[in-house]
Amino acid sequence: MTDLLSLAIRHGYLLIFVVVLAESLGLPLPASLALIAGGAATAAHALHAPAVLLLAVAAMMIGDTATFTLGRHAGWALLGFLCRLSINPETCILRSAESFYKRGKITLLFAKFVPGINAMAPPLAGSMKMRPGQFLRFDLAGVSLYVGAYFTVGFIFRDFLATITRGFTTVRNIMGVILLAALAIYLVYRIWTYKKTPHNLVPRVAIEELALRIRAEDENLLIADVRSHGYYDAAAERIKGSIRIEPNNFSAEIKALPKEKDIYLYCT
Repeated sequence: MTDLLSLAIRHGYLLIFVVVLAESLGLPLPASLALIAGGAATAAHALHAPAVLLLAVAAMMIGDTATFTLGRHAGWALLGFLCRLSINPETCILRSAESFYKRGKITLLFAKFVPGINAMAPPLAGSMKMRPGQFLRFDLAGVSLYVGAYFTVGFIFRDFLATITRGFTTVRNIMGVILLAALAIYLVYRIWTYKKTPHNLVPRVAIEELALRIRAEDENLLIADVRSHGYYDAAAERIKGSIRIEPNNFSAEIKALPKEKDIYLYCT
């Protein structure tokens, strides 16, 4: 472990770049903790602030641009893969899409601060065909805000970090303890969040069960297509006999449906 920490400290710039890039690509790594550690190391004169900030912003923009581009071409396949890496895939998709539908491109300004939305915002923007120039402007603003905020936290609380690590003789040891403590806190947080998150939020039905009712022409059956924008095309095929409900106007349209029928919804 000591050798591993020494290696990480010796290559501090590379470590920050790799961790930030990995999170922006959707991998469950703590970029915020790496930035806090970078800020603390800068305050301890182990790293240089301009280099840390530039590398972090560059890493996040590279990852975001890559997932944005993939989102434009891969669409749902990429979103599904990213959500499988999250704690709850259904929550991942629903929260991210809902935020984008309500706030549009403004979501990119704060998405990095919201777990579950941070990695999904760029590919969602790509799948919804946002203009590349517009995406880059808003994403750069959001990335700069995110990187600056966590770096500043680490820099400002350098005295506190130095206090709890007093007794260590070198900056390398201080940085090692910071990284180790940050990793431990992150792991505890992930475990706590996983246990707290409710699963199976959306009740499901077997395809065969619904197919039988369709073939029987059940009059008490109503099927609604609620596929999200970017994946729904008015000319696309729908389940036979289904109706279209706009996700943006879901609450109002669902209230207008007949209460005496069994209503089945299908999404992307």
